[in-house]
Amino acid sequence: MKKYFLLCLVCLGVLLCKSQEYSFVFQDIYPKDIEVGAERTYAYLPILQGKKIALCVNHTSMVGTTHLLDTLLSSGIAVVKLFTPEHGFRGHSEAGEKVNNSIDERTKTPIISLYGNNKKPTAEQMKGIDIVVFDIQDVGARFYTYISTLHYVMESAAENGVKVLVLDRPNPNGFWVDGPVLDTAYRSFVGMHPVPIAHGMTVGEYAKMINGEGWLAGGKRCELAVVAVFGYAHLFRYQLPIHPSPNLSSMEAIYLYPSLCLFEGTPMSIGRGTNIPFRVLGHPDFPEGNITFTPKNMPGIATNPPCVGKKCKGYDLSNMASVIMKSNNFINVDIIAESYKLFPQKDKFFTPFFDKLAGTKTLREQIIAGKTAEEIQQSWQNDLEAFKQIRKKYLLYPDFE
Repeated sequence: MKKYFLLCLVCLGVLLCKSQEYSFVFQDIYPKDIEVGAERTYAYLPILQGKKIALCVNHTSMVGTTHLLDTLLSSGIAVVKLFTPEHGFRGHSEAGEKVNNSIDERTKTPIISLYGNNKKPTAEQMKGIDIVVFDIQDVGARFYTYISTLHYVMESAAENGVKVLVLDRPNPNGFWVDGPVLDTAYRSFVGMHPVPIAHGMTVGEYAKMINGEGWLAGGKRCELAVVAVFGYAHLFRYQLPIHPSPNLSSMEAIYLYPSLCLFEGTPMSIGRGTNIPFRVLGHPDFPEGNITFTPKNMPGIATNPPCVGKKCKGYDLSNMASVIMKSNNFINVDIIAESYKLFPQKDKFFTPFFDKLAGTKTLREQIIAGKTAEEIQQSWQNDLEAFKQIRKKYLLYPDFE
């Protein structure tokens, strides 16, 4: 772990030395600086007029200060049902929590959950629908399940002759691509496509790739349209106006998420059940650190989180996230490898879920074998370069390279 923090200090020094020369690369943008797809009503209301519409949305689906559902209903659009992903329509359900079908109290619109046993809309649920509008804020990591829901919506749409309209939003991790490319033998709801952990694409671009690469069942393609974001480029650091899920409650957490989520396949705590989730790393038996914290049950946010009720020793990564990970991001293999070396019960460090999150067994095997971070990251490069060539075909915005 000391090696990891030394690396952070070296990187920080380099960044500070070059900050004036390359300051334009690290430009923050805010909602006021751009126009997300949902705000460009002039571009899509004519498409929806006279059609029966289903929305695949959650609490992030806002048009300014108004939810997309209310915006469309007030414009005379016939929204007949809502599909909702993990965390639910209002975003109050914690990771993994069952989300039930319900009715939106304000508009009386039926809500159909696409999380749990019903991940893909059925033919019956698609019956009478002309267009599904997908508008959800993503964070750019393969295992963040909103893009898995996107896949199943597109697949059902292709099978049932329904059009999909994506209202695009920026990717807050859209300025980098890294990590092992998923081996399809490890395909699951936390990784459905042969892409790296950080894919560097918006939801609209990703939808085009799913369609274009024939990744839907049977190689089918749905009728797809994307309303792009106005004023966005991949080198921007988009500052989210709304937390996309209960535990990604800060930009620091979002920058750390592609690396720290891999620890969900270990006994380590990454702060679920604290007020700084995805910003700390620790365990009751960890031998060193600069912070202690005790995870607690937090209804709706973290039920029975790892290490609940136990005092953990470890590291606060917030400063590292806001400087290094934001400026020059990468999957931080060092922090995983060093944690494994320091963990007292190495045979219990990795769980089967780790390979699902990594999308391969190779990363776990490399860490156990003592490979360096440089060796591990080098082993990804051929697959990454091949993916980047695919990615280029579907980009809607200027790239970071």
